[in-house]
Amino acid sequence: MVDLRNGSTVTEFILVGFEQSSSSTRALLFALFLALYSLAMAMNGLIIFITWTDPRLNSPMYFFLGHLSFLDVCFITTTIPQMLIHLVVKNHTVSFASCLTQMYLVFGVGVAECILLAFMAYDRYVAICHPLSYAQIMSRHVCVRLVSTAWFFGLINGILLDYMTFRGPFCRDNHIENFFCEAPIVIALSCGDPQFSLKMIFADAIVVLLSPMVLIVISYARILASILGRTSSSGRGKTFSTCASHLTVVIFFYTSAMFSYMNPRSTHGPDKDKPFSLLYTIITPMCNPIIYSFRNKEMKGAMVRALGRTSLAQAESI
Repeated sequence: MVDLRNGSTVTEFILVGFEQSSSSTRALLFALFLALYSLAMAMNGLIIFITWTDPRLNSPMYFFLGHLSFLDVCFITTTIPQMLIHLVVKNHTVSFASCLTQMYLVFGVGVAECILLAFMAYDRYVAICHPLSYAQIMSRHVCVRLVSTAWFFGLINGILLDYMTFRGPFCRDNHIENFFCEAPIVIALSCGDPQFSLKMIFADAIVVLLSPMVLIVISYARILASILGRTSSSGRGKTFSTCASHLTVVIFFYTSAMFSYMNPRSTHGPDKDKPFSLLYTIITPMCNPIIYSFRNKEMKGAMVRALGRTSLAQAESI
């Protein structure tokens, strides 16, 4: 019998991931996820570069977009490289400290992205509904403060959620049925009563997911009312096109995050958790730059100019 007062007897965890798959399946998954990870890093890196260097993209929308891509780079880097390593090696062990650190980064960056998406919706609302006051309301100073607020609450929230996850001792099974340390799964391995921690994480998810979503819904409700009040069909189409990219990203991110952290654990299982975990850890960060670049002429032009400058620089160096 383990005395819970002596603390955890578990000093490391085993990420099951895709361990039960055949070697050929793991090889295929490695090639697929490596390609997706490389593509996500390259596209988000390009967006970061052009939004921070191209003077033609000197507006709050692209300022936020650059930071969204930076968050996506941080987000996928905390989980996918480790998963790729575990697909080719037999040792899937991670230390207690590594699991805690990974979970903190996933929480911190994920919450920061939720808040940033809400601020991006507010930016669209001001641009469409109050165009004459847009430059004054969304000044550079305000944009920096909004991004800093997203990072601050994300990192502080990560501390709270890490504490709620690891507050109890661990002396049961140390196998995590996922490819990274996800809080609800880790809590289920605790020796103590997991219900309090699960309820706290559920309550936190309501705050950090639903509160920004309320701001997003209110912003787009007012945008819709403003669009419908216009007589020009071309103006409506342009406004819809501007907002469609952001709405698509919001739907992708929030759907997967809400399923992972706001559903009862009884409805979960490895076959259900992994697809949604993959959706918000790699698919969404990869789709974000595609969605924004394909639907935005200014982004397309900036990418062409950036790639053209790179090609010219390479030609001159030869």
